[in-house]
Amino acid sequence: MKKWLNNIQLRGNLIELFPLTINHKEALLLAASDGELWNLWYTSVPSKETIDAYILQALAQKEENIGYPFVVFHKETGKIIGSTRFCNADQANRRLEIGFTWYAKSHQRTGVNSECKFLLLRYAFEELNCIAVQFLTNWYNIQSREAITRLGAKQDGILRNHRINPDGTYRDSVVFSITEQEWPNVKKSLQLRLQRN
Repeated sequence: MKKWLNNIQLRGNLIELFPLTINHKEALLLAASDGELWNLWYTSVPSKETIDAYILQALAQKEENIGYPFVVFHKETGKIIGSTRFCNADQANRRLEIGFTWYAKSHQRTGVNSECKFLLLRYAFEELNCIAVQFLTNWYNIQSREAITRLGAKQDGILRNHRINPDGTYRDSVVFSITEQEWPNVKKSLQLRLQRN
């Protein structure tokens, strides 16, 4: 089967999404230090202690064609300000997830997330011909849940005791999705929001 996720680079007005490599380690740590994002227990933002495993896992998923990790490059500042990825890709059923998304604190609620998700969703629906794109977030990550809802995604349900956290507690995950039928209206809404930024 031909590699589904391959040679992807996406460009917008505010940001560009480049494939993640091991060489981005220091830039990602610098971005995560803006707000010390690794201290948010309900996220998977890498710290100095976890960055190597974070990158290696992302690259392993890319090699298996079930994921494609990006760094988020901010055009105005010329800096990497975060990361995102396609994950849990299911080529046979033309579905994937957008996840592992985080941005330096100073770039949150600035239009970066709207453009990032627009670029990823457009590629998923218009290049990969996905029938649905899924989002997953921790029940306690209220900011993430609100951001996903603002995109136009609908909540599908809650996976109780979905994962075991590093400290041994259980995580409930909230599942959202956008279907191919919904994409045209979601696209219009996102384009309108991007024009306002």
